[in-house]
This record gives sequence, structure tokens and C-alpha cells, in this order.
Amino acid sequence: MSVRRLAEASLQPASFAFNRANAAAAKQWIKKYPKGREQSAIIPLLMLAQEQEGWVTKAAIETISDMLGMPYIRGLEVATFYTQYQLNPVGTRAHIQVCGTTPCMLRGSEALMDVCRSKIHHDQFHTNDKGTLSWEEVECLGACVNAPMVMIFKDTFEDLTPERLAEIIDLYDAGKGASVTPGPQNGRITSEPITGLTTLKSEKAILKTTRDREAKAAAKAAREAAPTAIVATPAAPAAQVPASPVAPSKASKPKTDAPETSPALRSPSPTKVAPETEKAASVAAPRHSAANANKAAPEVEKVSKQRSGPKTKAEPAAAFKAPELKNAPLGAGGKKVAAKPAKPSLMDKNRPTGKKPV
Repeated sequence: MSVRRLAEASLQPASFAFNRANAAAAKQWIKKYPKGREQSAIIPLLMLAQEQEGWVTKAAIETISDMLGMPYIRGLEVATFYTQYQLNPVGTRAHIQVCGTTPCMLRGSEALMDVCRSKIHHDQFHTNDKGTLSWEEVECLGACVNAPMVMIFKDTFEDLTPERLAEIIDLYDAGKGASVTPGPQNGRITSEPITGLTTLKSEKAILKTTRDREAKAAAKAAREAAPTAIVATPAAPAAQVPASPVAPSKASKPKTDAPETSPALRSPSPTKVAPETEKAASVAAPRHSAANANKAAPEVEKVSKQRSGPKTKAEPAAAFKAPELKNAPLGAGGKKVAAKPAKPSLMDKNRPTGKKPV
């Protein structure tokens, strides 16, 4: 994004003030924001100032900042960040923004810019000799299906050709811009296909009056086609009894004896019954059993597992026992005691060990 700076001091007016209509509109915008958040109204207020003066001046930024009780630097940050604000004088009758993004570029936006260069000024943000017109290239304007397009003030002009844009520029330069109809300039309506509307060519098919008329016609044809002999005489009307409202169906709800689907256990229950009756209809809680609570469910581990109580340490596997404990005798408490090593014999003492004498 390019650096955006305020206009030179020689172009800046000495002061700024909203006219009566815009001052009332500014107060309405400020009221839309909660207390303590009024500074958020700076964006619409700057746009009001631009619509009044044609561009956003330094005096307008400072005046609006004072109205909202915010530092000048905050107002300058907003005005210089958004490209919708013109920080330099533009054409007094029209400032033409030409979309140069990919869809419009593929549909000939460069030719539209050439028209602006030839009829207004070679460079952007420069006015013509009379100061009535100016132009610039902008990013997407949001009507890609109707490319190429330009925006003048708040109006968009789509499906443009270089010749049609030249005519629009001449009308604005002559002060007749209000006579130009915004929107597509090739005759199509909004964003319909370039070849014309292909669906919903008639609204009769989707109107309720059309459906009601067709339903009445079908019922009348059915009555006329039925034999008159089998038409029964309508019975005398019975006494008018107000029909009771039909309760909603519960056919889709499962019918089981589980507590979670029992009507008596529903909270709050739609049927008000005595506590004794509700207690009798409720499912009783299972009795507490310490033995059962101390065991895991058989279907979970396929075996009853002691969960508390004395813990017996399993005998380690034979492969992991020390060699001296494999055939050791049992001592006190059932524990194996390592056998004492036998005293070496005289032959063992005299047997060579392979160590070198020191």
C-alpha cells in the first residue's frame, strides 16, 4: 500500500464546519454507538465531510476529532489508512474511479483508463484544466460479473465500453451527470446473463395467487367430472363443538422400560401425581452390596478381580529368578533363602586361576 499524505498546506482551507443537514446527520451517527465508544463514528463522519467538501481536509479531520474527543493523530490514522477518503482536491463534478483488478482488466479496463488519460489528465489524481474532473485506478469495486466498471461518487457504471465511458465523462463535465442511469450500460438488468434471462422469465409460477387459482380450477374440474348419481346429500350439520387441540405425537419416541424413557421419571413431569404414586412407578435403585462393589463386571474383564483388600504378591516367573534362588529352601514366612556357598576344598585352592602373580 502506498504512503498517503495530506494535501499541501497551500491547498488546505483555514477551517471546516458541517452544514445544518450534515451536522444533524453527524449527531445521529454518534448516537448509534454506545457510551464511551463514540470515537468509532469517525469513519461515517469523515465520509460526510468528503461529501460536503469533495475531499477530506486537515481542518475537517481536526474538527471531527474534537467532536469525538480523540487525539488528532488518531483521526489522521483513519483518514490516511482508508483509500475511500480523498486527501487531495479532486474534480468538482466527478472523480472517476476505474477498477483495475483482474476481472475488469480481462474485460478491457486498460482501454477505460486510456479514455480518462485522453479526456481528463494523463496522470491520476490530477484535475482537468477546468478542475471539474479527475480520475484514479482502484481495486475491486464488487461487480466483477459486470466488468469492466467505474464508480463516480456512490454510483457504479458497469458493462462499459470506451465509447460509452467517453459519453458519461462528457455529460458529467457538462453538469448533466444526474441524467446518467447507474448500473449496466448495455441494457441488461442487474447481473443476468449477457444473452438475456434464461430462468424465471415469469413470476406467475411462483406467486401464491397463481397457485390458489390453479388449485381452484383443478377442484372445479374434478367436481364436474364426477358422476352426479353418487353425490350424496350432505347431512345436517351437528352441533358445533369446539375441537380440542391435538397433542403432539410421540410415535417416534422409543417405548422401553428404561428409567431414562419412563414418563414417571421425567423432570418436570407433565403429569402431576402424588409423591407416593410417582415413587411406586419409579424404578428402585439396586441394593448396595460391598462384595459386588469390590469386583469388576465379568463382561468387562471376563474374570472377577479383587479391587481392594489384602494384596498378594505374585511369585515371579522362573526365568527371572536369580540362579541361586531357583532351588533354594524355604525359610520363615515361605520365602526362599539363598544357600550358603560351600567352603572351597584343598584341590580348589591349589587349582590355577589364570591370574599373573603380583
